[in-house]
Amino acid sequence: MSQPQNTAARRLVETLVANGIDKVFCVPGESYLAVLDALADVRDRIEVITCRHEAGAANMAEAYGKLTGRPGVCMVTRGPGATHASIGVHTAHQDSTPMILFVGQIALTDRGRGAFQEVDYREVFGGLAKWATELESPERTVEVVERAFATALQGRMGPVVVALPEDLLHADGGPAPKRPVMPARAGLDAATLAQIGDRLKAAERPLIVVGGSGWTTGAAGALADWAERHMIPISGSFRRKDIIGNDRPNYAGDLGLGCNPKLTARARAADLVIAIGARLGENPTQGYTLFDRDHTGGVLVHLHPGPEELGRVWPTLISGVADNSLAALALTTLEPGRDWADEARAANEAFLAFSTPVEVTGAVNMSVCMQHLGEALPHDAIITNGAGNFAAWLHRFYRHNTCKTQLAPTSGAMGYGWPAAIAAKAVDRDREAICVAGDGDFLMTGQEMATAVQHGLNPVVIVVDNSTYGTIRMHQEGHYPGAERVIATDLKNPDFVMWAQAFGAFGIRCETTEDFPAALETARAEARTRGVPALIHLITSAEDIAPGRTISGLRKG
Repeated sequence: MSQPQNTAARRLVETLVANGIDKVFCVPGESYLAVLDALADVRDRIEVITCRHEAGAANMAEAYGKLTGRPGVCMVTRGPGATHASIGVHTAHQDSTPMILFVGQIALTDRGRGAFQEVDYREVFGGLAKWATELESPERTVEVVERAFATALQGRMGPVVVALPEDLLHADGGPAPKRPVMPARAGLDAATLAQIGDRLKAAERPLIVVGGSGWTTGAAGALADWAERHMIPISGSFRRKDIIGNDRPNYAGDLGLGCNPKLTARARAADLVIAIGARLGENPTQGYTLFDRDHTGGVLVHLHPGPEELGRVWPTLISGVADNSLAALALTTLEPGRDWADEARAANEAFLAFSTPVEVTGAVNMSVCMQHLGEALPHDAIITNGAGNFAAWLHRFYRHNTCKTQLAPTSGAMGYGWPAAIAAKAVDRDREAICVAGDGDFLMTGQEMATAVQHGLNPVVIVVDNSTYGTIRMHQEGHYPGAERVIATDLKNPDFVMWAQAFGAFGIRCETTEDFPAALETARAEARTRGVPALIHLITSAEDIAPGRTISGLRKG
């Protein structure tokens, strides 16, 4: 039996439709069945993707937000459902991704009694989200949800959490939505732009650093064209390597983990650093050592949509509160009247050398495999990953030449890549989505293989199996070397090919570098022709713990 047309649950769903939401990622719960029932009436406009774990659902919503620029919507039930989903909220916060998490809540009349699965979501998510609230007046449902959209999208983008008491969802929801939320976007003011232009003309060693969220492909391309025309060295922040095409002759690389020492030296020596959207946090600044606070006040131009980020760590020469894309487009109007060809050429040569494959000890050379991946895939293929040392090979040796082709958590969240690849296919079934995952990383959300099969989504995952938690093992060997000191980092893994086949997916095993191209092509073909996910079980050696590092070498000190 359908519910009345004016309930809070229906008003919530109507507001999602009005704001262009076409996907909802969820694990169902009895606490918000009224919302699910309302979604049943708009299934021609909103696809509900049922996930197998709330962490997977939240990661999918975060990836949707990164790709589309619209808030990714996740729905979970109360208590453990919400706390499972908190990982995606944390990633959305760290990565400045628009996202809304709706949490079914106990009845308002039972609040404060320690009811079954009762949680104070304002308290739990207050430090993780931009805004955490609870619906208390059902007639204000549209107001609350529209505020959630505005908060997620304006300034520094981020996640919002809205708790939904189950008894209020059946009450009168008040007025219907009239129009979509139109978020405000700050542009770069003329005076600030003029100051930047003057400093750029006087600079001898400039460097542009791009990062953050909300970039449009048009703005990223315009900035890349302008920087190339004037041959200004340009780099990406941590896991933002796709904003600027890596094939540009002035591209200098990315300021991530395991960064090119020549790029860090360039950044330190720069007499003008123009950071657009990048927060310049711990990882891109190499543990806050890349810059010196006494120095940045004379060289740093920091442009960011969130004023709270400006001057947070680094004193600036010039600060500007502006949307990343609008700031980039404003910069392209500057005419410095010169170029920096020698600087750009040296920066790009250093990048090309650093991203050239290296030697390894084992039968699989990940640097060659990742280089081949870049050569074999179309330029618009979406590459996803979670966290672990396996990602160092991907980030260093895979080159992104198209904007919005990288989905990777700056939060360092394990288990992100596989749900992100599934979300990428849900957003655009015609684009290829390839996840590169470590063995420990993959099994944190690997059960979402069932989600992909159920919804007819066919990403490919490369499971890099070295039977260890690689990042932790690397630090363990560095701080406490010796085989007798290894503890808690070894892994006993399943046969991932059989594991994939059990879900109805395709699986193939690969044990040598030479076999990787054929394994990749077979997996892609199976995914394409059968319409199912495909898995490559890539067996690697833990000895090759990171590019240029071995366990034996770490033990020697």
